[in-house]
Amino acid sequence: MSDNTQIGHKLMVTIKDVKGHCNAGHKPGDTFELDCYNSGGLCGFCYHDNFHIISTMQFGGKYPWWSGDTVEIQCPDHYNLVTFEIKKVK
Repeated sequence: MSDNTQIGHKLMVTIKDVKGHCNAGHKPGDTFELDCYNSGGLCGFCYHDNFHIISTMQFGGKYPWWSGDTVEIQCPDHYNLVTFEIKKVK
């Protein structure tokens, strides 16, 4: 693992919506920084489930269906669904 955790783009997460009750305590409007080396407070289940998206964004990659520097993801708990926005900060 690199000693330089500043590699790549800075990512900011914003909680957009919570349907039900988030056991991690996320609430709409919460924001925090996130990267491949630090979950930034994001629930471990969501971090694990979406790590491929986080690492792709941090290191400048894209999936064909993405447009811009923002992607919306959801928690894997469909009974207490949390919607997150991850934005690449330049």
